Amino acid sequence: MENNHFIENEPLAAEDDGAPLPEAVETVETHLAILAERVEQLAEWCERLAQENRSLREDMTALHSERDALREKNDQLRARIDAMIVRLKGLG
Repeated sequence: MENNHFIENEPLAAEDDGAPLPEAVETVETHLAILAERVEQLAEWCERLAQENRSLREDMTALHSERDALREKNDQLRARIDAMIVRLKGLG
């Protein structure tokens, strides 16, 4: 990863008249532009993750509903099988 930190000894203004150096201004503007781009990328990444999270939560809700329905069906089938076993024992 590249290092985009300010150089510690880089002057931001000329020492004699206090006017900013063109290179220093360009460097600050470049760093701000890079920072702004990274913030934008981070915001986009957060939005993608939020959407993925919503989608996964919807999938999880659907899977829980399906699981509950299958459990109910399993319980009903178990009860029918138990009833058949009781009837068969009664015949024998």
